[in-house]
Amino acid sequence: MPTLIFIAIAGFAAQLVDGGIGMGFGVTSTTLLLFLAGLGPAQASAVVHTAELGTTLVSGFSHWRFGNVDWKIVFSLAIPGAIAAFIGATLLSNLSLDAAEPITSTILFIIALNLMWRFSRGKIKRTVSNKPHSAPFLIGLGSVGGMVDATGGGGWGPVTTSTLLAAGREKPRRVVGTVSAAEFLVTLGATLGFVFGLWEELVAHLGAIVALLIGGSIAAPIAAWLVSRLNPIVLGGLVGTAIAALNISTVYGGLGFEPSTFWAWFIHLGIIAIGIAATLRGHFRARAQRAQDAEEEAAEAAKEGDGADAKAVRAPEEATAR
Repeated sequence: MPTLIFIAIAGFAAQLVDGGIGMGFGVTSTTLLLFLAGLGPAQASAVVHTAELGTTLVSGFSHWRFGNVDWKIVFSLAIPGAIAAFIGATLLSNLSLDAAEPITSTILFIIALNLMWRFSRGKIKRTVSNKPHSAPFLIGLGSVGGMVDATGGGGWGPVTTSTLLAAGREKPRRVVGTVSAAEFLVTLGATLGFVFGLWEELVAHLGAIVALLIGGSIAAPIAAWLVSRLNPIVLGGLVGTAIAALNISTVYGGLGFEPSTFWAWFIHLGIIAIGIAATLRGHFRARAQRAQDAEEEAAEAAKEGDGADAKAVRAPEEATAR
């Protein structure tokens, strides 16, 4: 029972992260299940994706109610993503534990590095071009995101949200909401793959599935409301740092590298220090950029005000001259 309560709390926290920055539920939950609940990679990914059927449905509905979803993009991403996720889940179900664990941890570690790098830049694109994405671009992005998501136990958000934010064609909250809405079909595809390959494992871990589902579903509407109020730089950077630190030992273990206890601690503490430094760098850069934007907006407003005053002064003089 205490383990299930902890899993429910983890699901709540993971969904808050996911709803706030458009990524994080899968990678966070899978990492916790791997290292704290003792599940294997395929079992952890299967449990997370089955629970996500509920959390992604609630999350997508919540984002839709708050006006954060662009339905023109949702299905172009979701359908190829669901097909790729089904294939990835089927492949992972048939891998041995020894082969699957380093692969899953490596994918999680790469995703974590991507999060740390992305948020260290402190850039949240403010300009929106409103130019539509091409169909091949969305199909390719959805396919890559779906495959990474199923084999890594998460990754749909880091792949798709990061790419769409970088493109700058939608407001950040619309990107987060659209990716969250598309994730339901991707999760459905992955879950069907795990049902065919790991049905008995899913039944055996039904309690963990329900616990994750309850925690995540409670957090989903809160996260949709908080999406414009959370600090995405700090949140994303710290989540990436934690996931990287938890998965690095399995990565170098899979490569046949077994450092001494001293060097293992040194590596973990080094990753944490780098992650915190990168997060702080991103936070201060973002704050400086916001201050600069505010100054430019104030200067522009003052310039427009001076122009209006001058125009008001000239108007009586022009009327008198006429």
